[in-house]
Amino acid sequence: MSQSTLFDPTKAGVLNLAETTEFSAAGIVSRALHDQDGVRVTLFALAAGQEITEHSTPARALVQVLSGTCEFTLAGKKTPLRAGDLLHMPPGLPHAVTATEAFSMLLVIIREKATAPLRHPEAG
Repeated sequence: MSQSTLFDPTKAGVLNLAETTEFSAAGIVSRALHDQDGVRVTLFALAAGQEITEHSTPARALVQVLSGTCEFTLAGKKTPLRAGDLLHMPPGLPHAVTATEAFSMLLVIIREKATAPLRHPEAG
């Protein structure tokens, strides 16, 4: 069976993101971790100076910077980010990213459905 994501959607699993991240000296590497039920999770690694040009998506996005630094341009406003930062982008927001140094990020795309919000059992 050919699998297009690093996680098998039918099984629980653990993945060390630092060990899984692959950098290219002069490029961008992306690896799909999960893509099912309206949620896509992708691990990105960008070499210093690389950029993803401005675009927008109809989905909600969360970006977790894992290592290094970058600059996101959000609707024309530059926002520097570093390891540990979490960025939320609502649907339709024009954005771009430039690696100010080699950096990695986890991108979570959420294609929203008209359903009740998920609640953690301990959230009360």
